[in-house]
Amino acid sequence: MRARSYFAALAILAMLAGTADAKTFRWSNDGDVSSMDPYSRQETFLLSFMLNVYEPLVQHDRNLKREAALATEWSQPSPTVWRFKLRPGVKFHDGTPFTADDVVFSFGRANGEGSNMRGNFTTFKEVRKVDDLTVEIQTTYPDPVFVDKITQIAMMSKAWCEKNNALRSADLTKKEENYATRNANGTGPFMLKSREADVKTVLVANPNWWNKPEHNLTEVEFSVIANDATRVAALLSGQTDFIYTVPPQDTSRIGQTQGLKILQGPELRTIYLGFDQVRDELQESSVKGKNPFKDVRVRRAFSLAIDEEAIKTRVMRGQATPTNLMVAPGINGFVERMNARPSPDTDQAKKLLAEAGYPNGFEVGMDCPNDRYVNDDAICQAVAAMLARVGVKVNLLAQTRGKYFAKILGPGYNTGFYMLGWTPGTTYDAHNVFEQIMHTRDAKKSIGMFNVGGWSNKRFDELADKIEQETDKEKRDAMIAEAHKIHQDDVGHIPLHQQAIVWAMRSNIDVVQLADNFFPLRYVNVK
Repeated sequence: MRARSYFAALAILAMLAGTADAKTFRWSNDGDVSSMDPYSRQETFLLSFMLNVYEPLVQHDRNLKREAALATEWSQPSPTVWRFKLRPGVKFHDGTPFTADDVVFSFGRANGEGSNMRGNFTTFKEVRKVDDLTVEIQTTYPDPVFVDKITQIAMMSKAWCEKNNALRSADLTKKEENYATRNANGTGPFMLKSREADVKTVLVANPNWWNKPEHNLTEVEFSVIANDATRVAALLSGQTDFIYTVPPQDTSRIGQTQGLKILQGPELRTIYLGFDQVRDELQESSVKGKNPFKDVRVRRAFSLAIDEEAIKTRVMRGQATPTNLMVAPGINGFVERMNARPSPDTDQAKKLLAEAGYPNGFEVGMDCPNDRYVNDDAICQAVAAMLARVGVKVNLLAQTRGKYFAKILGPGYNTGFYMLGWTPGTTYDAHNVFEQIMHTRDAKKSIGMFNVGGWSNKRFDELADKIEQETDKEKRDAMIAEAHKIHQDDVGHIPLHQQAIVWAMRSNIDVVQLADNFFPLRYVNVK
C-alpha cells in the first residue's frame, strides 16, 4: 500500500508537469553528486544536494542559524545528555512513518563502517530510544556545540535500508556500491525520480512534506556539464536555468547579458595545500630514502614560493580573498591580526631548500581535482609554475572529484602533495577545522580523518581537545589563537584563499545563497 501511494504521488506530479502552473527548475554543475547515500562522503556538494531529499534532526536556516527540522525541540537533562522530541506525523517518501527507531538506526549507520561522517561523532557515546517520538543522545563529556555537529546527519529509514540490504554506507574510497548509492528514500521536500550517474539526476517535489514549502517547484533537473564553455553556453541559450560553478572569466559577460543575473558573495571555505608528513619516503618523488616534507624548512620554502596575490588576480580574476589562516572571516575563531600572508620570496625559498639539503630542488607529484573548486586545475598549474622557479618540478595529476577523493582519502591517504578545501559547515567554528583536518589522526576516536598529510603536533592536539569542552569564551579564544600560531609556525598546511561564491541564473530565478555554499532547493522559486 505504501509503495502504491509513493508511485501514485509520482504519477500525479508527472501529470502536473504538463500544466501551465508547473515549475521545472534546470540547473548544472561541472561535477556530479558522488552518491545518493547521505553518509558516503563529507563533501559540501554531496551533502547540500542530498539534504534536499533527506533531513537532519536540526538544520540551518537561510541565515545559517539553527532551526527545528525532524526534531521539534531539544534540551539537556544533564551536561552530557541531549533529549530530542521528534516531529509527529512525518513520513518517508515510501510512506513509512518516521520514528525514534529510525534515529537510533541512522546515528549508528552514520557512525559505522563505510560512512564518511564519523568525524562528527568524536564526543558521541550512544543514542537511545525513550519512546516512539523521543530520543536521548549521550556524549562522553560536555560538548557545547554537539547540536551543530549533527546538522548534516540525515535521517534514513531503518525499514527501507533493511529491506534493500543497505545497512551500512558503501565506502566510495573502495569503489563500493549498494542500493542506497543510486536510490533514495528520505523525508525531505524533494524525492528522487531518476538517477543517471555523471549525466542527470531528477527530483520531484514531495506532495506529503511535513513543512510548508517556500519553493514553487514541481520538478528539478540537475545535469552535469563538465566543460566551462559548454556550461556557460547552456545558460546563455536557455538550456539550463542556473549554473552552480561559474568560470571567473565569464562572470562579467553573463552579468551584462539581458535576461541573466549573477549572485556573488563571500564563502566560508578555505582552499589550501597539504603535504605528506608521515611516510619515511615521499611517494611520486625523485627523493629516495627520505621525505623532504618532514623538514619545516621545505614546507616554509614552498609557502614562500607561492604568490597568492598573483593567483587571486590572474587565475581567480579577483574572486578570492587571500588568507594565512585555515578559517575564514565569519567563522568563530578567526583572528584578523594573524591573517596577513607573508610576501612571496623566491630567494629565501631557494636558501631554505639548500639548507634542507635540496640546493637543486626535487621532483614531486601533486594531486588536484578539476571539477570541485573554482578554477581548481588552473590554481594547481599556477602553483606548479611558481614552485618551478625555486627548482621544484611538480608532476600534476588533476582528476574528477570522484577519482581524486578516492585517491587522497582512501586507505593510506595516497598522496604526497595536494590541494583541498574545507568549510566548517556544521559548527561554523574553528574547532571543526582543528579536529577534522589538523589534529593528529586517531581512527578509533574518528579524529583527524581528513588530515590527509598527517601533520601532528602534541601541544596543538592538547589545545584542540580543551577547546572542544571550554565554555568560557575568553579562555577559548586565547587557546584558538595559540593553536593557529602553532600551525602557522610549523607550516602544517599552506592556506591559499577563500573563493567567492558565484552563481549565474536566468532573471526569473530566485534563490538564497548561503556562505557555506549549500544550495537548498526549498528556497528556489521560478517566476
